[in-house]
Amino acid sequence: MRAALREAERGMREGEVPAGAVVVRDGRVLARAHNRPIHLHDPSAHAEILALRRAARKAGNYRLEGCDLYVTIEPCAMCAGAIVQARLRRTVFGARDPKAGACGSVLNILDHPGLNHRADIVSGVLVDACAAVLRNFFRARRKSNDP
Repeated sequence: MRAALREAERGMREGEVPAGAVVVRDGRVLARAHNRPIHLHDPSAHAEILALRRAARKAGNYRLEGCDLYVTIEPCAMCAGAIVQARLRRTVFGARDPKAGACGSVLNILDHPGLNHRADIVSGVLVDACAAVLRNFFRARRKSNDP
């Protein structure tokens, strides 16, 4: 999770919403990424999606069985769908997203009985640090928009 936090901080320095993700297999990092939708002009360029793409290229397979995803904020529905498609074993996240979280907050896609794959969910890992990065980013953004 600390590696995901470092990725989130990289994204924050770039002006992106600070979310970071790391894909791990057998204790080794396969890929890491941070949010980049603004810079890439791509609404799908969330940290999770970018990390999954990189991990799949490295693994030579879109199925990332046996892999775990560490992400600083609860994945949205798009990212949760990609997690299911990638056949990840487990998703570990820090802060919940009460507005868009799809791993238990608003929806629970990773444990939906109608889907062909389920991934384990672990939440609240380094939650204070993960939440602080987001809180500080949005606080600074609001302050810069004040007249």
